[in-house]
Amino acid sequence: MKNLFKRVAAVSLAAVMTLGFAGCNSNGDDSGNAGNGGSAGEGGTLVIGGIGPITGPAAQYGVAVKNGAQLAVDEINANGGVNGMTLKLEFGDDEHDPEKSINAYNDLKDKGMKLLIGTVTSAPCEAVSKEAAKDNMFLLTPSGSSVECITAGDNCYRMCFTDPMQGSIAANYIADSLGFKKIGVIYDSSDSYSTGIVSGFEETAASRGLEIVAKEAFTQDAKTDFSVQIQKISESGAEMLFLPFYYSEAALVIQQAQGVLNIPIFGGDGLDGLIGLLEESNNVALADGVYVMSPYAASSPDAKSAAFTSAYQAKFTDQVNQFAADAYDCVYAVKAALEKAGVKDASISAKDLGDQLKAAMTQIELDGVTGLTKWAANGEPEKAPKVMKIVVNDGKGAYEVLS
Repeated sequence: MKNLFKRVAAVSLAAVMTLGFAGCNSNGDDSGNAGNGGSAGEGGTLVIGGIGPITGPAAQYGVAVKNGAQLAVDEINANGGVNGMTLKLEFGDDEHDPEKSINAYNDLKDKGMKLLIGTVTSAPCEAVSKEAAKDNMFLLTPSGSSVECITAGDNCYRMCFTDPMQGSIAANYIADSLGFKKIGVIYDSSDSYSTGIVSGFEETAASRGLEIVAKEAFTQDAKTDFSVQIQKISESGAEMLFLPFYYSEAALVIQQAQGVLNIPIFGGDGLDGLIGLLEESNNVALADGVYVMSPYAASSPDAKSAAFTSAYQAKFTDQVNQFAADAYDCVYAVKAALEKAGVKDASISAKDLGDQLKAAMTQIELDGVTGLTKWAANGEPEKAPKVMKIVVNDGKGAYEVLS
């Protein structure tokens, strides 16, 4: 029954991918070798590297990226590969640490990596992108959203929005659709992801008539007790709380704010994972009504999203989230770029492949799970933003798509 479900899910996914990329099943093994119905390509095996936190507090992001990328690799291999080449995913754990991320990058080069899907989080991505630029290693990050993640060289691209853009989208949405004027902000002043979102939010808020009545910081050295920040937000008269950081800290803020704050909450894509974490502690009701910016929702009725969700859940037990969807789309973007460039030999050097792929990226368009995406020459994606709202029913959280 489980194998039948896998085949049905993957066939459904293939039917809705307008570029014709998805395969007819997802029974490939986790090494990235061709699964049932697939065969090794005559052009050899092209190694795709991936880097992200598989362990540690941000592991939900890294595991999702690894799984999403693997699902795409297995589907592609089951459908015959790319231009006669078989794809193989090698993934390194960086624990959301820049130094460990560089170590993982060097290890992947030793394993024959020819291009990189990663890294997953911003600070490690900034560090690795500098190394990748030196090597002209093509880099497509699914979720590294700080501006500096892709500014090191013209070999660097991303699937997600930048941090300042997220902040700007949030401010515009609050002004246009929610009507709140007085905003309280808690942010991580030691993290580039968080400070980047805040900068974009502040700039747009000023032009949209939003007043930031309290702006309270914390650092990675003090991220468990938010009582002082919460109290100051409460005293400020804020009508909405903006949380531009990751879900693990956000869960603590939300729990500690009970009885002190009773205002709506809005967060960036880092809050994706909040539902699962609060469900684990039986506190998911606290997430009800939280606004999150995300290009994908597992509960979305969109055909591509629904088919991807089914295929992912048939293959993995880990929670599916937007990081998995971004990574899945990254692999299919690479496939499209390889086809556009006419790359047929996996023995091509990483440097030469980098030249081929970065030229092809500006000529492709991906109608993927996270939306219709094109890329500019600076590596930035062009796609429509989405805002979700968490709705909790019967002890389970789900996303309602708002835009």
